Amino acid sequence: MPELPEMENYRILLSQRIIGKLITKVSVSREKSLNVSAEDFINRIQSEKIQSIERRAKYLLFYLTNGNVLLLHLMLGGWMFYGTERQKPERTVQVKLSFGDQHLFFIGLRLGYLHIFSHEAVNQELADLGPEPLDENFTNEDFLDLVKNRRGRIKTTLVNQKFLSGIGNRYSDEIAWHAQLLPERKMNELEDQESTQLFKSIRFVLELGAKNGGYMDQPLFEGDTKTGSYNDRTYVYNHEGQSCKRCGTLITKKEVSSRKTFYCKGCQT
Repeated sequence: MPELPEMENYRILLSQRIIGKLITKVSVSREKSLNVSAEDFINRIQSEKIQSIERRAKYLLFYLTNGNVLLLHLMLGGWMFYGTERQKPERTVQVKLSFGDQHLFFIGLRLGYLHIFSHEAVNQELADLGPEPLDENFTNEDFLDLVKNRRGRIKTTLVNQKFLSGIGNRYSDEIAWHAQLLPERKMNELEDQESTQLFKSIRFVLELGAKNGGYMDQPLFEGDTKTGSYNDRTYVYNHEGQSCKRCGTLITKKEVSSRKTFYCKGCQT
């Protein structure tokens, strides 16, 4: 499932391509991916322009000139492609936004969705999300206040969207490895210096992931060499049985609260 770095990469790349462009046509092949009828959806979007694109947690928000907002959550298996009909991958497309002869294809939205809201309604929809970990106003002191007396494990706490927004299964393991902390450690048992290191690792790993295009397997457009580049930089995720890049110990995989988890017994404590 795409996490904060993947959606931030999409935000940056799409902003360079579709902001200010007129949506000339809307096609819907799976109405269940929407929160309104296909007819209503098309009527509220077609002939509008993309005013801006923002990311919140694992969501993308497409702000339209008429005040409506498209809220995208790709969930498991969802992705996007931008290009011509000729360039389109041979995959089933649930929704297509056309900008003349260029199109934004929403693919794999079986669990994911593209909903439409007013500004007020979309804010209410996202009201329960925790702080943005990359927000420049979110400080180490704020983080220490959040973790104080929190009894959950590092792994389960990091993926809790009401605690911090945007971190999922993959990056929680990467963060714990970078902080040299076992994912099963309890948050309220961490020393202040360990919590501070965890905060620094959250910022470092998420920024590194976004800078290198996240881990998505498919390019966003023809010639896109950035999207998915983080796959070559991962520390522990999906590296079971391989040598740790820091100490050489073989990476372990186990389930933590029903989530597959990768870590190093040698240098994570």
